[in-house]
Amino acid sequence: MNKVVLDTSAVLAYLFEESGADKVSTVLETGSGLISSVNYAELVSKLIDRGMPPAIIRETLFGLEFELVDHDETQAFVTGELRAVSKAFGLSLGDRACLALGIVKQLPVLTADRIWLSVPVSIEVRVIRG
Repeated sequence: MNKVVLDTSAVLAYLFEESGADKVSTVLETGSGLISSVNYAELVSKLIDRGMPPAIIRETLFGLEFELVDHDETQAFVTGELRAVSKAFGLSLGDRACLALGIVKQLPVLTADRIWLSVPVSIEVRVIRG
């Protein structure tokens, strides 16, 4: 399977067996997903917000088959640039970091956030929910 960048929302959908989880499962089962270190931090934050203990979070995320990609200077710059085209759509820093990784690596991104389809970016956005 070809590589794809995972958004926090997609991984959360998988973890909590929400709509679209099957699309994320395929990516994780084949080890073809990448996630930005920014989105990884966001993922941990969201799980903390849901009351999950840090030790369980670490164990849960360690068991997922994806490549963790450090958010480097190039990605950081692209994340900042995306502010201009994404501000009107309300994208967060984490959203833009995910898109930036996709742009830098020239890979599609997988998200649960339908609004991303409206953002003018140079990569494919795949929404997990119909």
